[in-house]
Amino acid sequence: MGEKLTKEDIKKIEKEIEHRKLEERPRLIEAVKEARAQGDLSENFEYYAAKREKNQNESRIGYLEGMLKTAEIVSDTSEEGEAGLDKKVEVRFVDRGTTETYKIVTPIRSDSLKKRISIESPIGMALVGHKPGEKVNVKTPGGVLVMEILSVQDDDENDEIQAF
Repeated sequence: MGEKLTKEDIKKIEKEIEHRKLEERPRLIEAVKEARAQGDLSENFEYYAAKREKNQNESRIGYLEGMLKTAEIVSDTSEEGEAGLDKKVEVRFVDRGTTETYKIVTPIRSDSLKKRISIESPIGMALVGHKPGEKVNVKTPGGVLVMEILSVQDDDENDEIQAF
């Protein structure tokens, strides 16, 4: 099995592939041609920079196409009021007394700086299927974290997929 993706993730990936093939690829090929026409390639920084950008675009296309070929389509199977995919979950860390709000997402949309955690992460796996008022234990390298779920809300915000 490959990457866990929602139908919405697949649409975003297909849109990015189309953009990269139909808009970026022709622009980058032209940039390489223009830089090559400037003469001596041994000291032509523009040529190497254009070639590098073109290769990065092709790598991203290949990466995304490979991801789609092996993707496992997932959807939210949680009940109303339960933590699950595409839901914001407010938790209180019992030991610290602090609160955080996380959105549970597929791995390709996770971003710890934006408080989007993967359904495959330790916290994401611990929260899924639980309701407000319940406490969950999360095993971490530093020990066990105890979190109390304070609230669960649907979140339809359109999260971007990760670049590599």
